[in-house]
Amino acid sequence: MSKGHLKYVHVIVVVLSLAMNPLLIPEAYIIGAQPLCSQLVGLSQGQKKLCQLYQDHMQYIGEGAKTGIRECQYQFRHRRWNCSTVDNSSDLCHWRAPSSLWLNAAGVVNAVSRACREGELSSCGCSRAARPKDLPRDWLWGGCGDNLNYGYRFSREFVDAREREKSFPKGSHENARLLMNLHNNEAGRRIVSDLAHVSCKCHGVSGSCSLKTCWLQLADFRKVGDALKEKYDSAVAMKLNSRGKLVQMHSRFNPPTNHDLVYIEQSPDYCLKNQSTGSLGTVGRLCNKTSEGMDGCELMCCGRGYDQYKAQIVERCHCKFHWCCYVKCKRCTKIVDQFVCK
Repeated sequence: MSKGHLKYVHVIVVVLSLAMNPLLIPEAYIIGAQPLCSQLVGLSQGQKKLCQLYQDHMQYIGEGAKTGIRECQYQFRHRRWNCSTVDNSSDLCHWRAPSSLWLNAAGVVNAVSRACREGELSSCGCSRAARPKDLPRDWLWGGCGDNLNYGYRFSREFVDAREREKSFPKGSHENARLLMNLHNNEAGRRIVSDLAHVSCKCHGVSGSCSLKTCWLQLADFRKVGDALKEKYDSAVAMKLNSRGKLVQMHSRFNPPTNHDLVYIEQSPDYCLKNQSTGSLGTVGRLCNKTSEGMDGCELMCCGRGYDQYKAQIVERCHCKFHWCCYVKCKRCTKIVDQFVCK
């Protein structure tokens, strides 16, 4: 990928899904959920039904999606497109940013898995993952872990259902995008699963750690974001073959796995505001005058130039360590030069 031209990994993710059997949910619960689900803009018909069945999940779906958006904004903070869009709707399912919203799918897995562990959802509880084979025999397995299995299945069923409800001719561009979305949805979930790890707590007199209790724990979401950003930067170009299946465009490279992101078209340059691509453009963006990377004024401002002004910032200063055990700092004000794209 060239420095100034991101691959266009266009994924529209609606962040809700299903893992349980709908027949187990009482009819009264479904009726009671109608007002909430009917007010959510952008849900497909299948998603509305699932919303009705799992109304108590909606709060955590929203939290997970917001986590994904915040992480997207962090990961792309130095790029022309910084995970902001011309559509600023706060509706649960109205994110139409040009790329990277597989981070939303990952965020939902994260939020739902942890809500299960915390006893917030009626249809799941602590993780029931099998004991790892390499765990020492005298360590206990069964602490209340994040329920990754439930969160993963819940996210997969609903997120993919939105795509599966659509029907396009096999050789069409729309069908290629549908297949790409399904692939990238799964890649986002796989990264969350891959980074989950065993966490343990010591027990014993005076911290002797004579006994350990262990459980499954999801990774900090920043690690998930870092991993997915690497996948984004190495995304694989794909095309439709004669049988209507996605295949890689350049056969000399290794084919993508379920853990890789794929794309079917190049990114626009994101230099100017564009309603159709969701780009806000880079007018008014801060840039780094001395950088030669994407955050540098030359690339960020797309050759339009930049303005310089003085800004007052407040930061921590004169920090001292006090025994025992904290650091105390003062707050200092200073004037700095800042540069903004024309």
